[in-house]
Amino acid sequence: MSVLSNLALVAVTLIFSTAHAAGLNDVQVVPHLDQKGKAAYQDFLHAKNPRAFAIAPGGSWGWRGGEVTIDAAVDGATQTCQLGTEQPCVLYALDDKIVFDARAWNRLWGPYQNQDETSESPVGKARGDRFFDLSLKNPVGKLTKLSDLRGKVVLLHFWGSWCRPCLKELPELQRLYQALAKEKDIQLVLVPVREEMAIARAWMEKSRFTMPLYDPVLQGANMDQLTLATGKPIHDRYLAKAFPTTYVLDKHGIVLFSSTGPVEGWLQYISFLKDAAARSGK
Repeated sequence: MSVLSNLALVAVTLIFSTAHAAGLNDVQVVPHLDQKGKAAYQDFLHAKNPRAFAIAPGGSWGWRGGEVTIDAAVDGATQTCQLGTEQPCVLYALDDKIVFDARAWNRLWGPYQNQDETSESPVGKARGDRFFDLSLKNPVGKLTKLSDLRGKVVLLHFWGSWCRPCLKELPELQRLYQALAKEKDIQLVLVPVREEMAIARAWMEKSRFTMPLYDPVLQGANMDQLTLATGKPIHDRYLAKAFPTTYVLDKHGIVLFSSTGPVEGWLQYISFLKDAAARSGK
């Protein structure tokens, strides 16, 4: 394992393991929250008991305070959190205590489907669906398809060098890629959209990013059309309402996680990716 990988894992472990020691009032240790989520957590801290704060992988959150009963606070926080995500929401704090289970947190992308179960999964983009089998050229120019990567956990990322939110996210994705360099069963697949491949590659080289680029072979007037392994086109906006958009697929190609827009704190997902690599595909 590389030094960077070790440091990243230590950092993530410390974030989770010190949550209780840091205390209820330390918003910085609440995993996956963006600035809006952190502001909501501060509101929660100033609310009256009974109160509850719930979170989910990917940054969804919900809270309730000043409820009649603790059950009402828990139900309200969890239901609000669940409105923003397909991921399971769990409690982070209840009244004046942190109740977050760090050991269970990294397994929330599961339970993982076995091979028989995946054969019955519908093709789609929702959590639990078998993702569309895209036709791409791999980094050495060989025509391939997503299903050729079965047996690996795939982080599929749609981006463009013309997309400012994409460019903001790429440095941290590069750090994630470097941290996972020794992980043979986790594969990053970066797919440039709505631009010539040469433009995307030149921008990556200029920025000294080394992540693998997969060519969707976009052509002329159809720059918004991706291609399935069957040869049929699929509109990029069907897969990505906005750019960047990211999907994480298990070893059977099943969607575990998706995000529209930049993800904050990609290094926090290392333990999720490793758990999926260890426990999916059986």
